[in-house]
Amino acid sequence: MLFPVLPVEWLAGEGRVSTHDEDILDFDFFDEGATTEAPAREEAGRRPSGRGPRGPQIRPGGWTPLLRLIGLIAFAILLVVLVVVWAQGCAGDRKRDSYSNYAGDLRPIAQESAKVGQDLAELLTTPGLKQADLETQLSGLIEQQKLGVTNAQELDPPGPLTPQNDHAIDALQLRVNGLQGMLNVFKSTKTSKDATAAGQLLSEQATRLIASDVVWEDLFRKPATVVLQDEGIDGVSMPESDFVENPQLYTASSMSAIWQRIHGASTGGTPAGAHGSSLAYVRAEPGGQTLSTDNETTIQVSTDLAFEVGVTNSGDFQEVSVKVTLTIPKQPSPIVKNATIDLIDPGTTKSVTFRDFGEVPIGEPVSLQVAVLPVQGETNKGNNSAEFPVIFSLAAP
Repeated sequence: MLFPVLPVEWLAGEGRVSTHDEDILDFDFFDEGATTEAPAREEAGRRPSGRGPRGPQIRPGGWTPLLRLIGLIAFAILLVVLVVVWAQGCAGDRKRDSYSNYAGDLRPIAQESAKVGQDLAELLTTPGLKQADLETQLSGLIEQQKLGVTNAQELDPPGPLTPQNDHAIDALQLRVNGLQGMLNVFKSTKTSKDATAAGQLLSEQATRLIASDVVWEDLFRKPATVVLQDEGIDGVSMPESDFVENPQLYTASSMSAIWQRIHGASTGGTPAGAHGSSLAYVRAEPGGQTLSTDNETTIQVSTDLAFEVGVTNSGDFQEVSVKVTLTIPKQPSPIVKNATIDLIDPGTTKSVTFRDFGEVPIGEPVSLQVAVLPVQGETNKGNNSAEFPVIFSLAAP
């Protein structure tokens, strides 16, 4: 090992080292160190003369691993977000499907129940209907409606719709109760001669049928629609179910006339007395022009063209299934429309409206024909039909 050569002043005991000598001493001492420290000194030699602390040094190419790590973290976050969105989408689809499936399962039940209501109206307005036939067919309608109740009870509605489904079942059960009550009244009054009392009892039972429509709409369908909105379910609708199309059919006076007609048929024919129907009026719509048999009427043609025909029961008994025909002459074939008025009580007038005529003859006089088919037992048929001179125009009259 080599030792540094000390200046004479130090050896003489003065104990001082000049700045130049200090540098030499320092250099010579470290120069004798291990060769492995040489790079460090070379690196130090390249440092600026300032003696401030140095920050962390990154070797060339040292950013690559860090960037890779950041990329992996970003990819992992994106993957998690996509999985969460996918899971939420699947959950939303399952939720919507549960509501859609429930509405789809309930719809045929609602439609079948509405069909029972239509069949009941047709039954009660069947000309010549006898008590025995009424009892048999009414019993069949009751069984159909009971099946609807059972099917509705077996449905599995989404949780938020459970109360509404219970009300739908209530509405269907009201229909069973009303039908059964009417059958019981028909049976219990079979030998009675008081049509007014029988009609009142029948009407009381029929109020359950009318109430069932209110329950279905107000306690099931409307609240269920609100639930769909609250749950964010789009494209799903709850079914309608109208059991009573014509509430006037079930008033006490109408039911009395129905009861009397059925009992008259059951005893071998219609009751004695006058039966008849007459053509009351014909109006063109829109505008409400009343047609005349004496003077020509100009009718403006539009997509809303319609004719309202009024028919009066001119007899003493209720008439059912009154047929009305309207004919517009046209080449090569006339336009013919048919309609039926379910029921007309004595002394009252009911109307039926004809629409959708297609292309009518423009600018040429024609004779519009309206006829009311005679009812059973009618003898005076002179007021059942009429012809009205009209001219169809594209301009306003």
